[in-house]
Amino acid sequence: MKLYHAGKEEIREPDIYRGRKKADFGQGFYLTPDREFAYRWAYEDYVVNEYELDLTGLDVIGFSREADWFDYIFRNRRTEDTLAADVVTGPVANDTLYNTFGIISSGLLKPADALALLRIGPEFTQTAVKSLKALQNLTWT
Repeated sequence: MKLYHAGKEEIREPDIYRGRKKADFGQGFYLTPDREFAYRWAYEDYVVNEYELDLTGLDVIGFSREADWFDYIFRNRRTEDTLAADVVTGPVANDTLYNTFGIISSGLLKPADALALLRIGPEFTQTAVKSLKALQNLTWT
């Protein structure tokens, strides 16, 4: 699997513990299989790191923009990650709505309405490398 990560420097040895615990898929090293998306996130002085991930022997969970995805990211935003996977891949949540209005997890919306808000806009894919086992299968190219 070819993956990309935009950052301020080359990251030849990623740290899966450095990322936010309250991210969509919990703590891990976040990448994208979408090269164009990675370059969209890169500022003028950023580097887009390229990697190969060998999925052999890894527990991989894949999500689409459905209720199970919403439930998983909702739990992670509350640091309640309950799935033990090496790699998680799926859509990026619409953080603008989540962070700006705080209404997704406020309890004011029914889960179906909150899911509808997170589906607004184009769908981009992210991949989180979450375990040391998966990290050993990730090669900087």
